[in-house]
Amino acid sequence: MRFSTGFVFIFCCCYTYGVTGENKPIQTFVIPHSHMDVGWVYTIQESMHAYAANVYTTVTEELSKGKDRRFIAVEQEFFRLWWDTVATDSHKKQVRQLVKEGRLEFIIGGQVMHDEAVTDLDDEILQMTEGHGFLYETFGVRPQFSWHVDPFGASSTTPVLFALAGFNAHLISRIDYDLKDTMQKKKNLQFVWRGSPSLKEKQQIFTHTMDQFSYCTPSHLPFSNSSGFYWNGVALFPDPPKDGVYPNMSLPVTKETVHAYAQTMVENIKQRAAWFRTNHVLWPWGCDKQFYNSSVQFNNMDPLMKYINQNSKEFGVTVQYASLSEYFQAIYQSNLVWEVRGSEDFLPYSTEPYQAWTGFYASRNVLKGVARQASSQLHAAETLFTRYRISFPDGPVAKDWALDKLRALRWAVSEVQHHDGITGTESPKVADMYLQHLVQAMMGVEELLAALFLLPHNLDIPSILGTRHHRKGVHQTLEQHVIVYNPLAWNITTIINVTVNFPNAAVFDDDGQPVPAQIQRSAQSNVTYDLFIVVDLGGLQHRKYSFKFSDNPCSGRSKYSRTYKAKGVLFERRRVQDRARTGRKLLPVLNECYKLMFDQDTNLLHSITYLEEKRRVRMTQDFWEYHANGDVKTGPISDNYIFSANGSAVRAYKAVEMEIIPGKIVSEIRQYFYREERDEDYAYSITTRIPECFGTRLRCHRLEQTYSLGPLRLNTEVVLRTSTALKNNRTLHTDDNGYQMMKRPYRKFTNNTLARNYFPMVRTAYIEDDLSRLVLVSDRAHGVSSQANGQLEVMLHRRLWNNLAWNLGYNLTLNDSSVVRPTLWMLLGSISATSRLYQREAVELQHRPVIMPIDQPQRPWQEKEPRGSSPVRSVVLPPNLHLLSLNIPGWNYSSNHNVHLNHVHSGKGLRSEPDYDRVLLRIIHLFEEGEDPELSKPVTINLKDVLQGIGEVKVLEERSLTGTWDITSLQRWKWKTADNSETKNKRCWRCGDKDFTVTISPKEIRTFFIHFSPKNF
Repeated sequence: MRFSTGFVFIFCCCYTYGVTGENKPIQTFVIPHSHMDVGWVYTIQESMHAYAANVYTTVTEELSKGKDRRFIAVEQEFFRLWWDTVATDSHKKQVRQLVKEGRLEFIIGGQVMHDEAVTDLDDEILQMTEGHGFLYETFGVRPQFSWHVDPFGASSTTPVLFALAGFNAHLISRIDYDLKDTMQKKKNLQFVWRGSPSLKEKQQIFTHTMDQFSYCTPSHLPFSNSSGFYWNGVALFPDPPKDGVYPNMSLPVTKETVHAYAQTMVENIKQRAAWFRTNHVLWPWGCDKQFYNSSVQFNNMDPLMKYINQNSKEFGVTVQYASLSEYFQAIYQSNLVWEVRGSEDFLPYSTEPYQAWTGFYASRNVLKGVARQASSQLHAAETLFTRYRISFPDGPVAKDWALDKLRALRWAVSEVQHHDGITGTESPKVADMYLQHLVQAMMGVEELLAALFLLPHNLDIPSILGTRHHRKGVHQTLEQHVIVYNPLAWNITTIINVTVNFPNAAVFDDDGQPVPAQIQRSAQSNVTYDLFIVVDLGGLQHRKYSFKFSDNPCSGRSKYSRTYKAKGVLFERRRVQDRARTGRKLLPVLNECYKLMFDQDTNLLHSITYLEEKRRVRMTQDFWEYHANGDVKTGPISDNYIFSANGSAVRAYKAVEMEIIPGKIVSEIRQYFYREERDEDYAYSITTRIPECFGTRLRCHRLEQTYSLGPLRLNTEVVLRTSTALKNNRTLHTDDNGYQMMKRPYRKFTNNTLARNYFPMVRTAYIEDDLSRLVLVSDRAHGVSSQANGQLEVMLHRRLWNNLAWNLGYNLTLNDSSVVRPTLWMLLGSISATSRLYQREAVELQHRPVIMPIDQPQRPWQEKEPRGSSPVRSVVLPPNLHLLSLNIPGWNYSSNHNVHLNHVHSGKGLRSEPDYDRVLLRIIHLFEEGEDPELSKPVTINLKDVLQGIGEVKVLEERSLTGTWDITSLQRWKWKTADNSETKNKRCWRCGDKDFTVTISPKEIRTFFIHFSPKNF
């Protein structure tokens, strides 16, 4: 792959405090590693067979042969597969000893090396927690350093999460090529990063940026045509060679070659040393798919390093095998004062003037969407299973079966966070693998949800289905039942949409009371209907709803009278070329929050007025497309990674149709965009839903939009462009991983300005001026930009092909012919009003109610013993706090570290049964300091009171982010900084108090282990 990331930042001045040891030999830390992509070009199964299993087998054997040898293991997915399916008992015993001695070191410790641009906060934490739980239960180790060498840019959320997990130092590599060059020259590659503007020094972390050589050993040898330092050669697919001879194996180290090798290595070490402030050099030894034959690797490096050390006075260099912790320990002990970097990130990322890695923000839209859906389903299932286990510990849903279903989805969601996974930068067969793993695991969790909802909780309580039989009768309507679950710890009133096959329906709740509803022809099909229902649900609460269907229209004051049958009005198709005059015939669509005006001359949105302040904003929305070059001989190309347009975007349609469906629950506007004036099928569509529930608790500020795009023409990249009268000066705000917002001023570059002003949007993006703000929140990641004043464009889909040999060889051309249907919610209002809303809106979009049909339409049930309504008690947090996690991890280890270590090192009972009683709870404060006068304040809650709807809290322990540290024993390294800020780690909660009071400050993420009192039935 290629190289570097950009967001230019300025350090105050250059500090030279401390002793750099200029007269001492350069101390070189040779760190053996193998970069093992969990996906990318080859499937996980192919990689395990071709090389990955051999990495851990041979590394284990070779480390045991030499006390000086080291190796760092990074991605846990491959290691866990090896541990569970390949490693012998002898290997496992050796690994335990090597880990205990610190010679095999686990770095990062997550399931994967996650991407930093398009991953969501929830999923980054999940994949770290899964890996850390395995490592701590199995070995008693807790990773304390990162190795984020390959994600395409660096988010400022990542250092915050690593600090919360107990890390002492962070390592990155891919930042903008020109920025890295400047930082090297100024010796600014190392700094203390305060990634959160609210948490500041409380969660700062020392950060090392790799130099221009990145994580691979420099391969050029002036004395050989083969690559250098890669004595095991290049991995072969699909099968390892039987004779053990791989392509491009480096020239062996012999008496004749050792001096030349030493000169080459020392020259590179000295070049690197000039870019850092201390005389310690991190020299990564390895690259992609290396160390599958560790014997030949170490047997060549051993004599080379011995030769350099024997001649260290001549060379001015010493070398030693090292773990990453040994390198950072040396830096920490240098006692220097380090510059501080604020919350700026390193996004986007460019490797060359025309290689802006901003295309992957939108690559493989379907995969991005399914990954987020899987994450949302996992959250819902985790919370529901946790409630079930606490309330019905002996219920009929087998705990081991349930945990297996959850773990399978945890694994699949963690896996796809890999930096060549959710990014969409993998080959088609690997994308199919990710989707297969996600869909299969989601099907398993659907089975679990059905069991949790439908099975009787114990023998004395009937199931939610009751004991029933069909009523007798000749002519009857059909009946169907669904369960709706709110996975959020907030009370909600919202609209759900269920697709049905009948034109008439009545809806009743579990008390038999009619529920307001609306039915209309579906937007996606002429043979189905959309049934919109207003639901009221408490936090973590579910209810059963019944639908009664009929083919015949109902009249008068019948049981169907609370269901409004909405009908659409179709407007004549309008051609772009006829737009000489516009704005003559404006059609209003109103609710309590907005007045939307649609232009009948164009069939496009004309303006929106937010009624609270009676302020109108001119606004249109339509589709534009960038045309990409596919021939490397004629100029820069776009591919999976890179966005490089041939020019400005062009309008992607020539005519627009519009249909408006006025309703009593929602009004819907459907706009269809046609590539050619007379096309029968539309190319793109926008469906806008405006809530119409006057007088209810339903909030009216949310405009829900769903889009349809595809299949695209080859070498096109399609954007939704929202053009407004806002004077934003092309400045944009986007979120870092759904955690915090980043200001993105428009910047001009000598080359490629358009692509380098694209940014990732994981959950939220907005533009604003002094009076108004337009916010978009998303159900998946996209690329966003503001290319003109008042403009906000979202790249929704890409389809590309090019003839670059590298892309063709690895099948990375992104010929994605899928149809995609992403969703965005839009909010418009004053800055103060939208500041109170957008964080919660983004969470609510991610965690919409779970709708589970529990039967097909059939003759009505007659329950022998009808049950009254007895919904579970709700769990409700204040509006500025969000229940990030509530689950049963299953990892079995003592909360006391020393007790657990003694257990691990005793070698007894190392195959632990899952712990079904420990509950992991995470709560996040959604607001930044100063963002809102009230909602930005610290919040004090009593967790025992909050959780009483689930059960009685007996024990509460505060833990690190991934649960492996007792927060009271976590003492992270304190790095000296220029402002001498003292890290304040005091927690506003009283561990010993019976009232379980916790105070959560802006942007804090607090993690707890909870044990509930057992229930007896």
